[in-house]
Amino acid sequence: MTEETGKSFARRDKLLEIESRVQKIWDDGNVFQADHKDTLPKPGEKFFGNFPFPYMNGYLHLGHAFSLSKLEFAAAYHRLRGANVLLPFAFHCTGMPIKASADKLSREIEMFGNPPVFPIVQEEESGEPEGKPEIKSEENQAQPGAKFKGKKSKAVAKSGGVKYQWEIMQSYGLSDEEILKFTNPYHWLTFFPPLAVEDLKAFGLGCDWRRTFITTDMNPYFDSFVRWQVRKLKAIGKIVKDLRYTIYSPLDGQPCADHDRASGEGVIPQEYTLIKMEVIGPFPSKMSVLEGKKVYLAAATLRPETMYGQTNCWVLPDGKYGAFEIDDNDVFILTRRAALNLSYQKLSRFPEKPTCLLELSGQDLIGLPLTSPLAFNGIIYTLPMLSVLTDKGTGIVTSVPSDSPDDYMALHDLKAKPAFRAKYGVKDEWVMPFEIIPIIHHPEFGDKSAERICIEKKIKSQNEREKLDDAKKIIYKGGFYEGTMLVGEFTGMKVQEAKSLIRSKLLELGLGVVYSEPEKKVMSRSGDECVVALTDQWYITYGEEEWKKAAEECLASMNLYSEEARHGFEHTLSWLNQWACSRNFGLGTRIPWDEEFLVESLSDSTLYMAYYTVAHVLQRGEMYGADRSSVKPEQLTDEVWDFLFVGGQYPKSSEISSSLLNRMKQEFDYWYPFDLRVSGKDLIQNHLTFCIYNHTALMPKHHWPRGFRCNGHIMLNSEKMSKSTGNFRTLRQAIEEFSADATRFSLADAGDGMDDANFVFETANAAILRLTKEISWMEEVLAAESTLRTGPSTTYADRVFNNEIDIAAKMTEKNYSEYMFREALKSGFYDLQAARDEYRLSCASGGMNRDLLWRFMDVQTRLITPICPHYAEYVWKELLKKDGYAVKAGWPEADSPDLTLKKANKYLQDSIVSMRKLLQKQISGSKKAKTPAADIQNKPTVGLIFVNERYDGWKRVCLNILQKKFDAATATFAPDQEILSELQKSEFGIEGNFKQIQKLCMPFLRFKKDEAKVVGAQALDLKLPFGEIEVLKENSELIKRQLGLEHLEVLCATAAAAAAARAGDYAPILKSNPPSPGNPTAIFVD
Repeated sequence: MTEETGKSFARRDKLLEIESRVQKIWDDGNVFQADHKDTLPKPGEKFFGNFPFPYMNGYLHLGHAFSLSKLEFAAAYHRLRGANVLLPFAFHCTGMPIKASADKLSREIEMFGNPPVFPIVQEEESGEPEGKPEIKSEENQAQPGAKFKGKKSKAVAKSGGVKYQWEIMQSYGLSDEEILKFTNPYHWLTFFPPLAVEDLKAFGLGCDWRRTFITTDMNPYFDSFVRWQVRKLKAIGKIVKDLRYTIYSPLDGQPCADHDRASGEGVIPQEYTLIKMEVIGPFPSKMSVLEGKKVYLAAATLRPETMYGQTNCWVLPDGKYGAFEIDDNDVFILTRRAALNLSYQKLSRFPEKPTCLLELSGQDLIGLPLTSPLAFNGIIYTLPMLSVLTDKGTGIVTSVPSDSPDDYMALHDLKAKPAFRAKYGVKDEWVMPFEIIPIIHHPEFGDKSAERICIEKKIKSQNEREKLDDAKKIIYKGGFYEGTMLVGEFTGMKVQEAKSLIRSKLLELGLGVVYSEPEKKVMSRSGDECVVALTDQWYITYGEEEWKKAAEECLASMNLYSEEARHGFEHTLSWLNQWACSRNFGLGTRIPWDEEFLVESLSDSTLYMAYYTVAHVLQRGEMYGADRSSVKPEQLTDEVWDFLFVGGQYPKSSEISSSLLNRMKQEFDYWYPFDLRVSGKDLIQNHLTFCIYNHTALMPKHHWPRGFRCNGHIMLNSEKMSKSTGNFRTLRQAIEEFSADATRFSLADAGDGMDDANFVFETANAAILRLTKEISWMEEVLAAESTLRTGPSTTYADRVFNNEIDIAAKMTEKNYSEYMFREALKSGFYDLQAARDEYRLSCASGGMNRDLLWRFMDVQTRLITPICPHYAEYVWKELLKKDGYAVKAGWPEADSPDLTLKKANKYLQDSIVSMRKLLQKQISGSKKAKTPAADIQNKPTVGLIFVNERYDGWKRVCLNILQKKFDAATATFAPDQEILSELQKSEFGIEGNFKQIQKLCMPFLRFKKDEAKVVGAQALDLKLPFGEIEVLKENSELIKRQLGLEHLEVLCATAAAAAAARAGDYAPILKSNPPSPGNPTAIFVD
């Protein structure tokens, strides 16, 4: 919890009390409700922003809040500027996670009773550090609580913190009686969305809650919208039925898309060629049961073009294999995992049920003689390889040592190490006769590329993994893109051309089959490991050439606020292909023409931003669509949706009144297209790209999306946010712990780019202190109004402070408009606070100007409003007694900043800091032997500041040359020789010994060149853009006060004799450290 001295939460509680009051003011005034105007908006007059609706299987957390804050800050900025702003919010319930969780609860009751009594097997923790990698719970649900310590059940210990579903529900504070209700999946839909609304209102989200809704057929209005959308896509050929490989959950019995996965988001099927390596009889006794059948070791390869060079086959000696029936005659020996994948690809005697005739170990397979397709060696043998993976491919690996560094070193080790052969019972005749067969010419490493690169990299063993992985990348890349076939019917052909032809030949001759598996491990939310299945499914034809061109055109016109994001979208468009859009398990909308299936969760969320524009008219603010007093769901025909959203004809046969139809049409035309959609970067590869595709398919160009802003994930205190480690906060917890505005403050400070951001608790705590102290300061200023200086702001300090306010207003406007909220917080709050503090110090006895302070409080309040709206609204109404709402106050007026004045003030402040250090050094250096009392008594009281406002002599010559030789556009100089040549030709260079002149000038030339590269051409000016003597004299009282002096003189150092005379005994200091533009010399005397 937030802590202050003595564990007082008074400051935090004050902010929470303010937030509660302000939220009531907003609710009473319907401040965030947005309606269309009678005329279409001009650029900048309206802002429609939205956010991917969160999934409702748990509480909202800080990860949601971080992404959402980017939209909220942007919308609040546009609202403050006077735009008509629409920020709606809805809740996603489509898909399988809720249904899977409900079914889990039912299974747990069936297995362990009601309420369940789970078996507990106590196991000591290993004592590992707490900061382990995160293992997400299956539902990715919020599980509040402290870090796990002590003992834990065996079930929990094995899963790294994953609990039974009943325990997850208990962690929400639910009773056993309440949890029982969640066995009904639709109870989740009535429980979590209203709580999310409460949390978002407490967060201060500027949302038009009339437009909120949930998905699925529980909401008949949204259900109708989705049915129209998919019917429309099918009618124009964008949805087709096809037999395709897809990631599939055997437990759920359906494809497992990204949002259905507990892990493995973004993983796609990896297609291999399965090489059928026939076992030559007679079979060993352990395999006698297989006599009479054709038995193959089935090896998965990505490089069928290399099969000519096989010398053997690899297995893992202690690996677990099986002989699985493929059909009545063929048996494949491979891992059970691979057999399961094959069984879902119509390559099993019994579909989806692999039949194992015999379990085998890798050791059982060693020495088996094989005939392998295309291999020049008529017979090859099965040999041991310790690096074979059984969780990738089939656990059976072909060996081509000519082009595989791994194969070359493994075969080399077997040949060179008799003990290794003996350990696994490998006979010499299985290994020693087999030599490398050149099959591909590599442009850099020749015909035996694997051998050559292993020799060059000095790889001595198959265990040197790092070197071998590097070698493999080099050989495979060069061999594929630039290699040439040396053997076979495609001799002389480029490898990348021959590969597909050789693969086709193997498949046509029945020497291989197509095999696919997930490229990485994928776990469904139901808890099973996914396979790749060949399914007859409804697909959306993403990637179709003409459609892809339209999507690329849309992307090119969009503002993405990041080149990294643009590259991510371009990459996704380059590979994205048909997408399975139907499911037969879960919640959602039924596919209208095939009601056995549901529309999957990433396919009903691609166009719904349009639905926001009419949701409040249809549902009248009731999120479930239960209020049917406006329009009946059955009245929403395809003709009505066409009219509303895609320019269709007026639906004359509609029973909906023309006034209501026209109102909805006007709402859509006014708000569309949306201006900004904010999301985590992980949705680029699916949801956001789908959004582009669907808009280009169904809507005219002028309604295509205008902008996406993507961000990274959020860490908490520089560690990954993780439920299993306890480094986690729900949105509600964060608000209770820090307040909404301090949470928002820390979210703004966390970062703005595509990299992961960092929510720091210390920043949130500091925000509590800053905001409450600022309220106290303003209260004090307002109470002391009669003591403040009145009249025009004419002093130097006034002018500087007023200028800083202008700068803050302009810079913060720029930062907000570019959605750089961390920078907006810096320029609009931190920097402005620093300017105010400096102003207080500068004014001293003269006092601060009343009107200027009132302007500061007004401007600062407006600038912080998008980030801390409750605080701002409180200050606006309660302290400043302003009319209207802070959130709609308008952007503060500001003059163009006086940058010269800013430079002059920086010069002044830097000079004071420098002089203070010099004075302290002078006191401590000359009085070390004296007592403290003597120090104070003999402290200098007079300051002499010597100023030289203009470079002259040889420095002037050098600067004139550098000015000519500097390219301001590139911030670069001509070569040194060219600069020195100019110096030698100058009047100064001609007069004396050039070597001595060069020695004198080079340090100054280097210094000024370096300075110009940083600050630009102004570093080469002969004088500063302001009068130094004037600035110092005008602020002499400030300097005296800051340095504790009684008398101060500002002197011109160009009259050398007069300056030396005034310096007296300190003249040597003036000579050794002469003043120059921007660097006055100070001398302190008694």
